[in-house]
Amino acid sequence: MASDNFVDYVKIHCTSGNGGGGSAHFRREKYIPQGGPDGGDGGRGGHIILRGNKQMWTLLHLKYHKHVKAGHGAHGSGNCAKGAQGEDKYIDVPLGTIARDVETGEALFEITEEGEEKILVPGGRGGLGNDHFKSSTYQTPRFAQPGESGTEAWMVLEMKVLADVGLVGFPNAGKSTLLSVLSAAKPEIGDYPFTTLRPNLGIVKYRDHRSFVMADIPGIIEGAHEGKGLGLRFLRHIERNSCLLFMIPADADDIHKEYNVLLNELKLFNPELMHKERLLAITKSDMLDDELKAEIAKDLPKIPYLFISSVAQQGLTELKDLIWSRLTHV
Repeated sequence: MASDNFVDYVKIHCTSGNGGGGSAHFRREKYIPQGGPDGGDGGRGGHIILRGNKQMWTLLHLKYHKHVKAGHGAHGSGNCAKGAQGEDKYIDVPLGTIARDVETGEALFEITEEGEEKILVPGGRGGLGNDHFKSSTYQTPRFAQPGESGTEAWMVLEMKVLADVGLVGFPNAGKSTLLSVLSAAKPEIGDYPFTTLRPNLGIVKYRDHRSFVMADIPGIIEGAHEGKGLGLRFLRHIERNSCLLFMIPADADDIHKEYNVLLNELKLFNPELMHKERLLAITKSDMLDDELKAEIAKDLPKIPYLFISSVAQQGLTELKDLIWSRLTHV
């Protein structure tokens, strides 16, 4: 997926439709010159509705169409005829899209299923016609209720990437390099922090024509759960990964400590992430001999681990086997 085409955050301006006014009409026919009130209700204004679409992977289509408007409801008329409702405006979004209120930052809802529809901004209600206000003591109400105005609001849409495996690590841990070697994805790779500024997805081919999806997620730094670095912009993507592959380079000062920092950031962001399957890859291991590997292994976290090198193509087949076994619980 071209990184320039991957948009996981947009702010859009929504205007729902006004409700139609009720009618203050009276029945008038040839032989009924003094008929009673028969004004119909106004139609409701159009809603702005989010709809899940599993074929979509990005919010790019909203980046250049930030103003969304729904139709207005029609006014009621005589013979208790109700006005037509305003046209609803549907916005197709990828699964895993969260809607937030701009002012409060509150998460309103999340779209998780194909075809799921949720109202982002409701249309105004239609006004009641004068037929509703008649009574035994007031038989000729000459008024009707106006329709409610629609709502204008800025809304934030955020997307969480769906992948089988999410790569978790500090900047420069080798996540992009691994993805580029295992899949056809071509993420930007450079020898400096934060080369990856947005998630990259790659399909990793496995035996017998099977495959799984791997996501290269921008690097974590300590304090990311508070928004430091790329902070919250990437942490939400990890929530939808089935398995987390922690990646720490072999030349790190303290592998166990780095793992604990990474794990702590995930825990502080969302404690539920602790229930996900965790694996560990020690990257850039082509510089290690067997003796060094054995020494490092003594102090590694108690989770499944492998020594790999993306550049030297070492341990990658074993890594795919390990990932597949965890995804399928073989």
